[in-house]
Amino acid sequence: MGHSQWPETRPYFDEIGFIVQNISDEGYLYLNRIGGTDRAIARGKRLKILGDRGPVLGVIGNTAIHLREKDEDKIPEVHQLFVDIGAKSRAEVESRGIRIGHPAVYTDSVEVVTNDRLVGRAIDNRIGGFIISELFASLASLPERPAATVIGLNAVQEEIGGHGAKMATFRLDPTIALVLDVTHATDSPGIDKNKHGNVKLGAGPSITHGSANHPRLVAELIETSRRIDIQLQHEASSRSTGTDTDSIFQSKQGIPSALISVPLRYMHSTVEMVDLRDVDSCIRLLKEFIIGLTDPSEFYLKFS
Repeated sequence: MGHSQWPETRPYFDEIGFIVQNISDEGYLYLNRIGGTDRAIARGKRLKILGDRGPVLGVIGNTAIHLREKDEDKIPEVHQLFVDIGAKSRAEVESRGIRIGHPAVYTDSVEVVTNDRLVGRAIDNRIGGFIISELFASLASLPERPAATVIGLNAVQEEIGGHGAKMATFRLDPTIALVLDVTHATDSPGIDKNKHGNVKLGAGPSITHGSANHPRLVAELIETSRRIDIQLQHEASSRSTGTDTDSIFQSKQGIPSALISVPLRYMHSTVEMVDLRDVDSCIRLLKEFIIGLTDPSEFYLKFS
C-alpha cells in the first residue's frame, strides 16, 4: 500500500467535532460537542467552521500561561471554550456565513510517521471507508465475480448513535454483515489491559466476541484468517460494541453480524495512530472470506 493511496484530508467527513452553540456580541463563538470530542485537547487548536460561504478558520482561545490563575489550569468544560475567527462583532461573524448550528472540525491533517504508520485526525473511521474502497477495487480485479453479492456501506452518524447504519440496513436487508471500525490499541503507557483488553498496534486486525457478534460468523472469519495465515487479535464485548454493529444486528428479523476492527492509538484525538499492516491484513481477510463463499445458499442457510 503506497502512501499516495491515502485520501486527501478534507473537513467534510462524518467525524466528531463541534457545533456552534452561541455567538457573543463581541464576535466569539461558543461550542457544543458533536460526538465524543475530547475537551482536554481543545484549547489552542485550529478549527474550520463549515459555514454557508465555505470553511472559516478559527482558533479555540488559549489564555497565555503567564495570565492564567491557578484554578484556570484545569480542563475547561465544553461551554467554556471559545473560538476566535478574528471578528469584532456578532454581525461580522454572520457576514462571513456563520450562524448557530454550523459544525466545526479540527484542521490537523494526516502525516506519515514511519513507512507503516500514519497519524492524524478522524482516522476513526475514515480508515473504514478506505478499507471498503480498497476491498472493492481488489474484488473487481478478480477474473471472476464472487458468488455472493457484496454491498459496501460507508454509513453516516456512527459517532452519534449509528443512525445511518440502522436506516441503510433496514432498506438493504443483508443476509450477513461484516462491520468495520477501529478499536483501542492498549499498548501505550497508562492503560489497564485487565479493564480495556490487550490489543497491539501492528499485531493484526481485532475480531470481537459477544453482544452483537454472531458466533458462527466470527468462527468462519477466524478459520479464514488461519487458512491464509493472517494474525488476528481478540476482544470481548459484554453489552454493546459502541459501533454500527449494535444498530445492524437487530434490524428486522436479525442480521448475523461480525465486527472487525483496526487497532488505533489515541482515539478521538488529533493524533490518532494506525499501522498500515493491520489495514492490509483487514482488506485481505475480507477479500478471502468473500472469495470463499462459493455456495452462498449453503452459507445463508447456516446463518439463518
